[in-house]
Amino acid sequence: MLNLNDLQWFVRVVDHGGFAAAARALEVPKSTLSKRVALLEASLGVRLIQRSSRVFVVTDTGQAFYRHAAAMLIEAEAAENVVRGLQAEPAGIVRITASVTTAQLVLAGLLPALAARHPRLQVMLHATDRFVDLVQEGFDIGVRDHSSPLPDSELVQRRVGYEPFYAVASPAYLDAHGGAPLHPRDLAAHDALLLSPAPSAQMWNFQRGGESFAVRPVPRFFADEPWTLLQAALAGVGIGCLPRGLCQPDIEAGRLVRLLADCRYGAGMTTTLLISHRRGQLPSVRAAVDFLAEGMARYRGLEG
Repeated sequence: MLNLNDLQWFVRVVDHGGFAAAARALEVPKSTLSKRVALLEASLGVRLIQRSSRVFVVTDTGQAFYRHAAAMLIEAEAAENVVRGLQAEPAGIVRITASVTTAQLVLAGLLPALAARHPRLQVMLHATDRFVDLVQEGFDIGVRDHSSPLPDSELVQRRVGYEPFYAVASPAYLDAHGGAPLHPRDLAAHDALLLSPAPSAQMWNFQRGGESFAVRPVPRFFADEPWTLLQAALAGVGIGCLPRGLCQPDIEAGRLVRLLADCRYGAGMTTTLLISHRRGQLPSVRAAVDFLAEGMARYRGLEG
């Protein structure tokens, strides 16, 4: 039968990226951690971690085992918090996942303030552009930026922000291409910065007044995240349709020009927090959700 304490040691070693770092954080001897993980591997009959003096790699089996073990510890923490009645002050670990761009532009400014407000809270951010299964991978909160409605799931959805997209280009690009387009149809003759080479992504949809315009610009540059498209726009490569919060500082500084300001591009970008039903009841998670909702609403607004 597995020793559940060994599961905790294993999860903490993976969380800290190695035995030495985990030993320092947990204030236990490195040899103790190594021994307990070895006993766990022997009990399971598999290798969870490949390690040597210079290498620390979690095996594929170890990654799968880690996800379930981490989820089990989260549930144990939730049970303990309920029993102890930690309702007065949020405490414990809050695990958050978000895209790299959102982490850099928004959460990097919010999460330190969250940690400062709640000294007993431990904030753990995982920034990635891959799909993350919150429940299977043990996250409390997922921050999702999306232009289409999110699929139905067992997760609680809390809308916290909305941003329109702005069509932008650098002054150098406009000077080299005959000036700013005056009508959405004019974009068909311009170079475009696009999120995807898929045919549907190459069609730009604008609304002006009661009219809609579908325009296919000239594909010039592709990147599947908006920060790189912003850099391409600043470099004069073409015209991009980017979230307002991403490009507004460069518009105000004169590095970019907003185009077709009387038009609306697409459906805009909505920001939603996804929260597990059970974890969402914890004081620590509730405090983080409320703080993020307030902060992201200030940053991105809720109009639209």
